[in-house]
Amino acid sequence: MTIGNKRWPCHFTIKLLIMLKKILSVSGKPGLFKLISQGKNMMIIESLVDKKRCPALAHDRVVSLGDISIYTETEEMPLSAVFANIKEKETGNKASIDPKADGNTLRAYFEEVVPEFDKDRVHTSDIKKIIIWYNLLVENELTGFAAADAEEEKDTEA
Repeated sequence: MTIGNKRWPCHFTIKLLIMLKKILSVSGKPGLFKLISQGKNMMIIESLVDKKRCPALAHDRVVSLGDISIYTETEEMPLSAVFANIKEKETGNKASIDPKADGNTLRAYFEEVVPEFDKDRVHTSDIKKIIIWYNLLVENELTGFAAADAEEEKDTEA
């Protein structure tokens, strides 16, 4: 499977998507959350920022990172592909740009990462959120992008 401009082994892509399915964004709550347990009318989630656990009830708007895509000029690009492109640009480190930078700077950075993003439908606030999320995932070592490089090297050696 191709993510961004790099070819990834299919089994890794599936693992990455499963991992991103368990990382959640909850409307009205800052940061990202890891799914701990799921019940009939609620989920138990853990904040990646302060590691506190709390319930996410049925009326909370919860979105999995695995379900998020970015608009491009041709088709939608999964968030995992955007994260892979940022990881490649930053060589696995946190993003070099401050998420609080001005809109033009953020857009210029994002254009280096995803050159074909739809400039009309992707807002500066979306770019800011993606950078914050990427940094949070790198801090918590939840990206799995380093494993992708190892898997790719194994595939090319064989």
